[in-house]
Amino acid sequence: MVLFLHNRYRTTGGEERVLEDLMWLVRDRLGEPVELFSRSSSSVARATAAAGLLRGGLDPDDVAKAVRLSGARLVHAHNLHPTLGWRGLAAARAAGAPVVLHLHQYRLVCANGVCFTKGDDCTRCHGRNTLPGVLHNCRGSRAESLVYGLALALWQRRIVEHADVVIVPSAFARERLRALGAPLVDERVRVLAPPLRALEPAGEAGQGGGTRAVGAARGYALVVSRLSHEKGVDVAIDACRLAGIDLVVAGDGPELEALRARAGGANVEFVGRVDDDALARLRERAAVALVPSRSAETFGLAAAEALAAGVPVVASSVGALADLVDESALVRPGDARALASAIGRVAGDRASARSGLERVRALCAPDVVARGLADAYERAAALAPAHTLTR
Repeated sequence: MVLFLHNRYRTTGGEERVLEDLMWLVRDRLGEPVELFSRSSSSVARATAAAGLLRGGLDPDDVAKAVRLSGARLVHAHNLHPTLGWRGLAAARAAGAPVVLHLHQYRLVCANGVCFTKGDDCTRCHGRNTLPGVLHNCRGSRAESLVYGLALALWQRRIVEHADVVIVPSAFARERLRALGAPLVDERVRVLAPPLRALEPAGEAGQGGGTRAVGAARGYALVVSRLSHEKGVDVAIDACRLAGIDLVVAGDGPELEALRARAGGANVEFVGRVDDDALARLRERAAVALVPSRSAETFGLAAAEALAAGVPVVASSVGALADLVDESALVRPGDARALASAIGRVAGDRASARSGLERVRALCAPDVVARGLADAYERAAALAPAHTLTR
């Protein structure tokens, strides 16, 4: 039994999708039952959330009880803030379960998790010096920024000390965390991309992704993203206007109205958040997918999912996107003219779609990720303190 541990965000997104796919992978490929112990930030008052951050977690005995009742041999932890913290990890280990900590973002050091503030990439915080995140109001609230800054400075080392193995989604994420001064131990860090169920062979687990014609003639550019400044959707709007191609934007977020205003006079359709079936239909008719991010992506899930669906991708040359997207389809972030030029080269290009599909299959195919996850679990059990393994 593997027990997954996660504090859900107020606004759910890619991390929750990866969590669900990892749970499926453990059941389907590793043949182990799974359970999820979760809390939700949307159901916690802000004062309680602040207390959880500053204390290093709330009610850790609940985690220990879940380990004992489930008989979990291992805990796979994801987001810990604000209610789980290092105390949740410590409770899991005290109850007899080694811990694998999965870092999807940079939140060990960075208060907003994406290393982006004031319109630009940011690595000002370093190790326990999280004061820049407070001064730059990186949580959008002075009080919340102060609480996060204090909590990260207080507890980042405790979090790492109570993880037997740490998983990061890319080599870039690992190196960025090192540059931020995160207190990671090299021998305990594993790089593992998220699994994509769309890459299942036809007929398995009800999937069949990657089996249709790759790069077939299609009509519009597609962006699937949270609508926030660091995602660069405004650049995609300008680029598609220059390239003379329609744009469909799937997602929501704080910049929706500003982006609607910017799109005035252009052929841009905002379809909001859509379910998986609707998203698959959008990708079937897309000529190209755009990932115009300004921030240093730890992986680039939207790019990987588009490539897995056979859609060629044009993206910013930031973060881990270079692992997924061909160099000829990478452009400088924020450069609408360069993005428009790349759209003209890549849209509908079958060769680009095929090569992208092979790259993402090598990283994200379920069997590939399952092997890496099994290795991480075995390593966690081998590295766990002796008392962890005796109930």
